[in-house]
Amino acid sequence: MTKLSVNINKIATLRNARGGNVPNVLTAAINCQLFGADGITVHPRPDERHIRYHDVLEIKPIITTEFNIEGYPSQGFIALVLSVKPDQVTLVPDAHDAITSNAGWDTVRHRSYLTDIISAFRKEGIRTSLFVDTNPVNIENAALTGTDRVELYTEPYATDFNNNAIGAVTPFVRAAEIAREIGLKVNAGHDLNLDNLRYFHQNIPWIEEVSIGHALISDALYLGLENTIQMYKGQLA
Repeated sequence: MTKLSVNINKIATLRNARGGNVPNVLTAAINCQLFGADGITVHPRPDERHIRYHDVLEIKPIITTEFNIEGYPSQGFIALVLSVKPDQVTLVPDAHDAITSNAGWDTVRHRSYLTDIISAFRKEGIRTSLFVDTNPVNIENAALTGTDRVELYTEPYATDFNNNAIGAVTPFVRAAEIAREIGLKVNAGHDLNLDNLRYFHQNIPWIEEVSIGHALISDALYLGLENTIQMYKGQLA
């Protein structure tokens, strides 16, 4: 069954807007797991505008499901991951000032660089995933880095879904098929929500995991966190 990993960055964004520790990201992580999340995702950035590095250190001991840390592999990020040893690290090619992830890796250009980093993580037993688009070349070269998984960058699917659902999902189905054929497991994330998640999953039912933050936390403002998590898991049933 496809797992739901809840990204709690937006909870940290709200906390940071006021200062102090309300809402408490540790409590949020605990509750997300109690309410049915199969994992917790965090994406610490260099400016710490949402999840902070010390948050990551504090969250790790309370994880009872799976812990996924996303980020650009700067030296500081690599050191954090090797210290925390999460279940999974998802490497993204974000610029330091990116508002949110907006592209996948060029795995041809960066293959050697990624291979060395992934090797270091794998030696510590950390599963790796590379954030990629649907270009078959990038998926094929991702496999050559030694990564365990790829995470399909789904913003193009979400953008086109309401206009042409079949056309929107088709390149993702093919990309997931290529990944499976060459031995990579497949995750997905970015702009997946209650409107488009079920259709995506119906077309790619072998997806291992979806990571969802912004839409899920936003929905929880209206629907409640427990109810929202259960609704998202229902889309994956």
